[in-house]
Amino acid sequence: MEKSRLKQQRPVAIWLYIGVGMLIVQVLLGGITRLTGSGLSITEWQPILGALPPMNEAAWQAAFDKYKEIAQFQYINNHFTLSDFKAIYFWEWFHRDWARLMGVVFIIPFIYFVVKKKIDRSMIQPMIILFILGGLQGAIGWIMVKSGLNQEDLYVSHIRLSIHFISALVLLGYVFWFALKLSTPNRELLAVPRLRRFNIWLLVILTLQLIYGAFMAGLHAALSANTWPDINGMWWPVGMFTQGGILTDITHNPITIQFIHRGLAYIITILVVMWWWKAAEARPNSLLRALRYLPLVLVFLQVVLGVLTLLGSRVKIPIMQAILHQGVGMLLLLSLIWTLFLSRNKAVRE
Repeated sequence: MEKSRLKQQRPVAIWLYIGVGMLIVQVLLGGITRLTGSGLSITEWQPILGALPPMNEAAWQAAFDKYKEIAQFQYINNHFTLSDFKAIYFWEWFHRDWARLMGVVFIIPFIYFVVKKKIDRSMIQPMIILFILGGLQGAIGWIMVKSGLNQEDLYVSHIRLSIHFISALVLLGYVFWFALKLSTPNRELLAVPRLRRFNIWLLVILTLQLIYGAFMAGLHAALSANTWPDINGMWWPVGMFTQGGILTDITHNPITIQFIHRGLAYIITILVVMWWWKAAEARPNSLLRALRYLPLVLVFLQVVLGVLTLLGSRVKIPIMQAILHQGVGMLLLLSLIWTLFLSRNKAVRE
């Protein structure tokens, strides 16, 4: 019975896993867009017509002229030529077009699955939530960009950036959880409540760390201290509490944000090691026990990439290291969502 159900749901699950992969790419494109300062290069939102870039020199010049009206050009990029503008335009255009492609990849197969009756009643509500979250993410993205299209702001606020980033991760985690529900045999779901609670706390702390990662990217905070393991030759760097209040310092002061981001990395690493040790108690030959190495490997790789990004941040942040750091952070998040899913069986005693 269960084997038949899983076989029937497999096409839908594969579709969702493809969506997970595309969402990861979209978030990474968003990271590149921010690090290259490309996010405000397109000053209009045209869901259909905007799918194509300017098709001739006159159209390119018109787009460039609109960019010249905002503060980012007037105060930072006023040396840009049309060629420079085309370079930053590409990343924002690619980011938006990948979102359009995701819309097509989600909507067309959904219609096909409905027609072919591959989607049963139990999937309807999750599907509705999925599309609402997707639409909300697109709306948040445009609201974020629009907030920077003025003559006062040089960049989009890193707070708005973090909201956009975390909402994308919520959508990513939701799609991944939905796919796991359709593809995981019941025999792999274990009742390990203590490990599950530990897993939940790890996800909470990791989410906080990811928010601070967005703050780091948004403020280019790596440039404020590019040494390791010390911070500009200190363990408790000066200037951490100089912004007029603790709340302001922990959300707007680059050196404070970097100090917190580093500290959370060490805490998460220690907690993942502890979780890995406890996860060895899971049932032999279970998927959960086999997967316990995945978060462990990812967290150490994440720390190494973070250090390499810091050490490479001399004049500007090295994009390749930074994007790999962001990508592994998302994989670590997904690995902990996966292990949480596998420990969710409450019907069986530990």
